[in-house]
Formats: sequence, C-alpha cells, structure tokens
Amino acid sequence: MSAKRTPSVLSHVLLAATLGAGGFMATALAQDGDADTNIATINGEAYSLDLFRIFYAQRMQQTNAQNSPEFQERAFNEFLNLVVASQAAEKRKLANDDQVKLALELQRMTVLSTAELQAIAEETEVTDKELEEAYETLKEQSKRTEYKARHILVDDEEKAKEIAKKVKKSKAKDFEKLAKENSLGPTADKGGDLGWFDARTMVKPFAEAVGTLEPGQWTEEPIQTQFGWHVILLEETRDAAPPSLEEAKPALEGAVRRQKVAQVLNELRANATVDLNEDVVKLKEEDGEEE
Repeated sequence: MSAKRTPSVLSHVLLAATLGAGGFMATALAQDGDADTNIATINGEAYSLDLFRIFYAQRMQQTNAQNSPEFQERAFNEFLNLVVASQAAEKRKLANDDQVKLALELQRMTVLSTAELQAIAEETEVTDKELEEAYETLKEQSKRTEYKARHILVDDEEKAKEIAKKVKKSKAKDFEKLAKENSLGPTADKGGDLGWFDARTMVKPFAEAVGTLEPGQWTEEPIQTQFGWHVILLEETRDAAPPSLEEAKPALEGAVRRQKVAQVLNELRANATVDLNEDVVKLKEEDGEEE
C-alpha cells in the first residue's frame, strides 16, 4: 500500500479547482489518489495523474475556463499533444540545446519562486490589529460623494434648450413630467430618475456637469454626450458608506498578506550577496548619473 502523501501547494490548488467536476475524467480529477496513480502510458512512458492535474489547473487559469466535460476533453487532448511533442524533442536531443537549457532553468526558477512565495503566504499571520489598520486606510480611501439625480435625454440640441427653458420657468417643479413626456431611454418612465450613483460610473461630460451642481440645481445649458443632449437635475448628495469590516475582511486579509510577503521578499534581496559584472550591468549614482 502506498504511503499517504501530503498535498503540495500546487496540487492543493488544483484539487480545489477540480472537485465536483463532471465528465469523462471527473472522478480521476477529484480523487486524491497516491503517487503511483498514472493517467496514461504513452509510447511506453508513464505519466502521473498528479502531473496532469497541474497541467489542467494551469490551463483553467490561463484560459479563464469553467470546469466542464468539454474543457476536460480539450485539456486532455492538449496534454497528449504536449507529451508526444516533448518526446519527439527528447529524441532530437533538444534538451542539450543551449537556448533550451536556459529556458528550462528559467522555468525551474519560476516554479520554485512561486512555490516559495505561496509557502511564505501560508506561514504569514494577519493580526486583528493589522486588519483594523488596513480597514481604517480603506475607509479613508473610500471617501467619495454619491449623487441622486434626474435627467432628460433628447437627440436634438435645440429641443434640449427648449426643455431647459421650461425647467427654469417652473424652477424644476415639472422636471419629472417633462422627462416622462420628452426623454429617451429607460429612465423616461421613471421621470428621468437615475437613483444614487457614483459620478465615476458616468461618462465624463455628465459626471463633470453633476459635480458643478448643488442639490436643487439643474444644468441651464444642455450637456452633450455620445448618447445625446442632457438636462440634468441634481436632487441630493451623500457621503458613500464604506463596506463593513466583515464585508471587507477577505480582501483586506489578502492585501495585508501580500504586503507582508513583499516585505519578506525585500528582506531576502537585502540580505543577498550580489556580485555584479559591471562590464554588463551599469549602476547609477544616487544623482542619476552613471558610474
């Protein structure tokens, strides 16, 4: 009986991505198995299920695909192509080519680097104090104004100007009625009501116009956007509420953990002994001039 294996970082990620899969190889993908489980023997050479699992997870990530029987079949065919082409390369002894050696070494370094950073992240603890500090920063960065407005949209500038005159005459008291009678688009039935919005979600001319108004004011000159001509009435403003700590916690934990991993990486660099070939790498003085 094979010894029970502790899943590596990569295989753990892969299993999480493939559990519950459906299709012709779903059971194999979802099972942990042991180190001796193969997915296929190709031209006399055995290839492990774990190797295919890693390939499958990478293809899902690279293509942003959803797990499905169709994707499983496509990935398996791609894996077969990879195997037979690499076997052919071995026969040509391409692994001895200098450029291939460099590419393989770079790939090895990339995999090891990723595994190390993931291992550091798993070992990194995020304290309640760090979360609270990150949340305070988030609240400060989240400060923004939200607007509640109505608009009347038409496709003709002269018509927009006539509507603006009517709005001015009634001091916007009949704005809703004018919108229902004249406005284009889905807000017409609601009297041009746009509800609450962040100006950043609006096209630039509209957002800039709203930003110049005080509640109760309207644009006396129509505003042109790619949608047509707008007469805008600003009804209210409010400070946007930041997400609660509980809502923001998963994202904050990830952000703090990434910052701490970056700190560890910076320490590794600072403590590394680096002897540069100054015939190849030209350093710069602090004033920006080359040595």
